[in-house]
Amino acid sequence: MHPIARHWRIIALFFTHALASGAIHTRIPDLQLAIGLSEGQLGLVLIGQPLGGLSMFLFSSRIIERFGTRRVILWLLPLVTITAALATILLHPIALFIILALNGIGFSLSNVAMNVEADRVEAASGERVMNTCHGAWSVGFLLTALVGAALRGLHISPAVHLWALVPMLIALVVFVVRPMPAMPPRPHTGEAGSRLAWPTLATLGLVAFGLGAGLSEGSARAWSIIYLRDEFDAPAWLESLALPALLVAMAVGRLVADRWIERLGPVRVGRGLATLAIGGLLLVVLAPTAMLALAGFLLLGLGICVLYPLTLSAAARLGNRPAAENVAATTLVFQIVNLGAPVLIGAVAEGFGVRLAFATLLPLLLLTWATAGRLRAAED
Repeated sequence: MHPIARHWRIIALFFTHALASGAIHTRIPDLQLAIGLSEGQLGLVLIGQPLGGLSMFLFSSRIIERFGTRRVILWLLPLVTITAALATILLHPIALFIILALNGIGFSLSNVAMNVEADRVEAASGERVMNTCHGAWSVGFLLTALVGAALRGLHISPAVHLWALVPMLIALVVFVVRPMPAMPPRPHTGEAGSRLAWPTLATLGLVAFGLGAGLSEGSARAWSIIYLRDEFDAPAWLESLALPALLVAMAVGRLVADRWIERLGPVRVGRGLATLAIGGLLLVVLAPTAMLALAGFLLLGLGICVLYPLTLSAAARLGNRPAAENVAATTLVFQIVNLGAPVLIGAVAEGFGVRLAFATLLPLLLLTWATAGRLRAAED
């Protein structure tokens, strides 16, 4: 396959992954009301997705090495869209928890597989494509968020919305993934498949850098619409713009980031963007109006846009063991933290409001700024 076609196919895969995984996030407020969950109860239910992913992360490297990135994606990405649709008909807290756990398994394994594949394309071509891939993911997530916002405004039920996507997205997955060629793994000094994907000191250092961005993005996805709903007297369509505001900034930043990283290096880019993220989150926390809150989510999205992709790229380039192990180990720690984060955010939101819940993320973004030097592993 021609290198240009190879690049565009991996970029299209990230776009498709976002379409498959993003739609349910715009309907979480509707599912919360349909089931009758408080913010604290919703936080407990949302643990299901990271718990599902956590159950597989230690073995994800072996699964990918055994079956290959292409086969893992072909089988598990459809699981993501099917479980999202099932959430609309099994309206019970325990059922939603189990569905989100299955969704997390499909999301997490396909996510590791496509990031490993993107790193292999980078290694084979000698050109950066990881951040552009994540930019395409953000564009896809933005598109599905805008569709969700429009359908909420038109009072289209979550069931009609999510079930209509199932056949379309499965067909798109097959169209994009089946022709993908098998790319060779990145060279490393360890023995392939010799161990589980346990974190190392090197991967934990990278987690310290990327954690604030990962949790800020995850919290904004789940709680930004609820934040505008609870804190401001705003119409439903304006509430629904909180997530697109974040995603527009993330998409634009990611699509242009590779050229800036080549020019300035990942450390300087990472530290500068962390500064923007801190400013954006402060604006969200202190905003007196819905419009200023939207501006805060926009700035936050620009600040965190490539912090997580930079973390994964640096992990894949460590070279001490297979890239799949380092990517899985890094993502494993993120998933462990994400396991408790919904409960913490939900508990703080129920006791003190969603505004203060977002404020709890500020120390993690300060940690991101302080640990940007860990990205030197990705400077080659």
